[in-house]
Amino acid sequence: MHYWMDDMEQTAIRIQPRSTRERKESYEANKLVKRLRRLVGQAIADYDMIADGDKVMVCLSGGKDSYALLDILMYLRQHAPIRFDIVAVNLDQKQPGFPAHVLPEYLTRLGVPFRIETQDTYSVVKRVIPEGKTMCSLCSRLRRGVLYRLARELGATKIALGHHRDDTLETFLLNLFYGGQLKAMPPKLRSDDGRHVVIRPLAYCEERDLAAYAELQPFPIIPCNLCGSQDNLKRNEMKQLLREWEKRYPGRVETMLNSLKHVRPSHLLDREVFDFRRLPPSRSETRLSVQRPELQRDCA
Repeated sequence: MHYWMDDMEQTAIRIQPRSTRERKESYEANKLVKRLRRLVGQAIADYDMIADGDKVMVCLSGGKDSYALLDILMYLRQHAPIRFDIVAVNLDQKQPGFPAHVLPEYLTRLGVPFRIETQDTYSVVKRVIPEGKTMCSLCSRLRRGVLYRLARELGATKIALGHHRDDTLETFLLNLFYGGQLKAMPPKLRSDDGRHVVIRPLAYCEERDLAAYAELQPFPIIPCNLCGSQDNLKRNEMKQLLREWEKRYPGRVETMLNSLKHVRPSHLLDREVFDFRRLPPSRSETRLSVQRPELQRDCA
């Protein structure tokens, strides 16, 4: 599936810069756009995320990541030699002050088929979760259920989420430090009932690149006042930890991502993943098993 990356070298942004500074900024902007498109194409190819005839439901929150996901997938749809459709979906969770007009107006201008689903999960979360406690888990479960239903109703074969490289590593560290599990965010996932396939095309993209990309584009960013306003989230601690590591040891974060691609179950402790009891005997054990009958005959 190398074709996902065949057209990545096309000029991304055509600007006629006049000063040296403008030329440099234009050059860096083009590099950024090409890099993001290449990384998304690479992730799609590596994990066979999108196939010919797929209908991809792109989940929009109004944040920079999901906007970038939609924008890049729209570009790839024009250049990939396969046919796939895109439908954008937003779940209006009835958060106070949510500008309900922003996404419909933006998607209408783009000419993208879309659906806005209104469901008051905000009140449910606020009622169930005590003040000061993390709301992310319940909010995510409620949102997931609605999105799965929408995928069925829209006939979507893939559900695309905007999680990026940093999200994956933060989740890995959260599970490692607080969950007692070696688990992250998979780039491709089948739902428990087997009816849906979730993909994360931004799996190789850095958050800082996506933030810079959002500054280049006319994305009408909508802040999240539900979970983003919780200052004591453990995920923010993991985010800060990754930033400090990358600052002190450049390349450390990319090495961590690569480690998730090279797992050695035989060098861990999970007996359900690797059957240590069925390990073949060592050479010394084999020699002993051969020698023992002779020793027994000598003793007789």
